[in-house]
Amino acid sequence: MIKGSFFLLVALVAASSVLADDVVDLVDNDFDGVLEDIDTALVMFYAPWCGHCKRLKPEFEKAATVLKANDPPVTLAKVDCTEGGKDTCGRFQVSGYPTVKIFRNGEVSQDYNGPREANGIVKYMAAQVGPASKDCGSEADLQKLLSKAEVVVVNYDKSNDDVFQKVANTLRESVAFGHFYSGNDKSGLVLHRPKHLQSKFEPAELKYDGKMDKDSINVWIKGNYHGLVGHRTTDNAKEFKEPLVVVYFDVDYVKNVKGTNYWRNRVMKVAQNFKDLNFAVANKDDFQHEATEFGLDVVIADKPKVAIKSAKGKFVMSEDFDMSTFEKFLKDYQAGGLEAYLKSEPVPESNDQGVKVAVAKNFDELVNKNSKDVLIEFYAPWCGHCKKLAPVFDELGEKMADEEVEIVKMDATANDVPAGFDVRGFPTLFWLPKDSKKAVAYNGGREVDDFVKYIAEKATDELKGFDRKGKAKKSEL
Repeated sequence: MIKGSFFLLVALVAASSVLADDVVDLVDNDFDGVLEDIDTALVMFYAPWCGHCKRLKPEFEKAATVLKANDPPVTLAKVDCTEGGKDTCGRFQVSGYPTVKIFRNGEVSQDYNGPREANGIVKYMAAQVGPASKDCGSEADLQKLLSKAEVVVVNYDKSNDDVFQKVANTLRESVAFGHFYSGNDKSGLVLHRPKHLQSKFEPAELKYDGKMDKDSINVWIKGNYHGLVGHRTTDNAKEFKEPLVVVYFDVDYVKNVKGTNYWRNRVMKVAQNFKDLNFAVANKDDFQHEATEFGLDVVIADKPKVAIKSAKGKFVMSEDFDMSTFEKFLKDYQAGGLEAYLKSEPVPESNDQGVKVAVAKNFDELVNKNSKDVLIEFYAPWCGHCKKLAPVFDELGEKMADEEVEIVKMDATANDVPAGFDVRGFPTLFWLPKDSKKAVAYNGGREVDDFVKYIAEKATDELKGFDRKGKAKKSEL
């Protein structure tokens, strides 16, 4: 029935006439008053000039038309952070556009990190309504809930129901919640680990003994959700905090539970002695790209491969996996005795052209320790915009050849990008003055004259061939 309803909703997205009025406009004066009477609302905080907001707006409107007719309904609303909703956006710490949040009866339930197209929004939000916690009226209902292959949190104390329901609504996407008030010998809140992840190295059940408020319970569930060694998947990868030790092998909790836990239990036995590190097992095929970033060939590996990702860098265990080599690797990491892995192309044999080539191994010398101002481009070989920029950058390099300015490029797909350079797309450019070497994002034009004007204005010392406005100086006869 649920699947049939979902497909009907998807069909309505395609067939219904879209009504922009189905998205409720909210401002500072009515935000709280309107939302407190709505069970579930999805609110988009936006700016009219924002390109991402413009792309989301029609999808939001389509989804609003469908979800308005959902049973129970879901309201979609929007707040203009540049006009009537400035104070509200400030109150909810909106720092980027669009920011989308789920509200329940006027209170923030959670950030929305779901799809940004109409069908996906409908599916995601349709799953957000209805009871977040299953009412287990009998012991059989409870056991059925506990048989789920996921973490289950059960409330056994009716007096905590209000705050528990708020927590359940917040975490309903990742945790199965239930309540059982029928004379069980347990009390309070209990976190039950799924059967396939239970082991002798940690308790199968954890009882909550903290403050009965939403934030404290949220922190407790998230802190214990993955246990000593979690099962890391492509869906939950971002939940694992650094420093993170990842063990890659044929993790398969569908067809090979016993074989998977053979290796996981060995990881757990060692991990229990390293409380300051976070641990996870991951399917080597699902994380092939990530493993490649560590220089690991996990495709043909018959034993687990291990890597650590932390603020100190990336570290790889080169020895074959067993508990003794694993433990030694972790101890060496803690003692600072490991050399960080650096993905890098070879250092160019000659680097005397106008545009210098940086790789990970020479980056510090060529960019950070360079006595000149530096303009650096991070590019990808397959990027069309990068290819278009290449001849412009070459010409710029020639123009700056006699200046105290270095023009540099780096293939960000073949080399590790150093910390401090936020590269999320290609090409990305930064300006580094020689006195501070603090990277400043370049967002100007992409023609030679645009670059020359920028460099002429920003250069620590005035250029020899151009004045501060970027005009070529007349050469003396």
